[in-house]
Amino acid sequence: MKATNKGRYQTTAYQADVNCVVKKDEGGAFFEECAWSNLVVNGNSVTLSPVAQDFRQRLSLDPAANPSVPDLSNVIPLIGPITDSLTFYSDLWLANKLNQLHRVGDHFYFPHGTPNSWADGNYVLLGQDAIDFDFTLADTTADGISTIVVRHLPPANPQIKLSAEWMKVPASDAPNNWVEVEKSGDKFSAEVGKETFDVRLKVTKNGKLLSATMENPVEVLARDCTDAELRRCGDSVRYQIKRQIELVSVP
Repeated sequence: MKATNKGRYQTTAYQADVNCVVKKDEGGAFFEECAWSNLVVNGNSVTLSPVAQDFRQRLSLDPAANPSVPDLSNVIPLIGPITDSLTFYSDLWLANKLNQLHRVGDHFYFPHGTPNSWADGNYVLLGQDAIDFDFTLADTTADGISTIVVRHLPPANPQIKLSAEWMKVPASDAPNNWVEVEKSGDKFSAEVGKETFDVRLKVTKNGKLLSATMENPVEVLARDCTDAELRRCGDSVRYQIKRQIELVSVP
């Protein structure tokens, strides 16, 4: 997996390897038990803690297995790879479960709205987004490789937690569906905004995920605050976060 994250102050890039073993759970559903390694951030190798090295992420495309976000508090350097891979697998899992994409051009919309969290409890005190899913079977080749396009869009009524009144003002042209609050010393960086994802999945005819890409922009309204209630804050700043992620299967 490779990714770039262009933020307010800097651009961060990471790459990492993930090796997965297929297993069955106690209910008979298939899942992949995945170990992350060889993490490189901005060109520098990152030594993972023993806990992060021993961490095994569970991913599944089996409609009988429900996706879930693991405990991220002890695997902080791997939060990006873990949550990005979960996005790809969750998209394809939902397409499999709803089974509405059969011919090129087939399309359906799935309203969701329930928040997803990436807060680690240490640096990120609050991290949530809420999205709906828009699926299209864009292409199928003669050898059975299908391209599924999944657009993640703001719900009409996002259910994210907004800690202060100023965070309810739309940062863009839709209700805010993304929020993040980070603590640094005795100060708090609070951000809210509109997030979308454009995901493209390459899938074999037997359902194997070959590759995936994601374009993930966020239109942000940010304020730096001196209290946990986010009421004593400086002037607001608007900017864009733009993330690009690529997952490729290696033989």
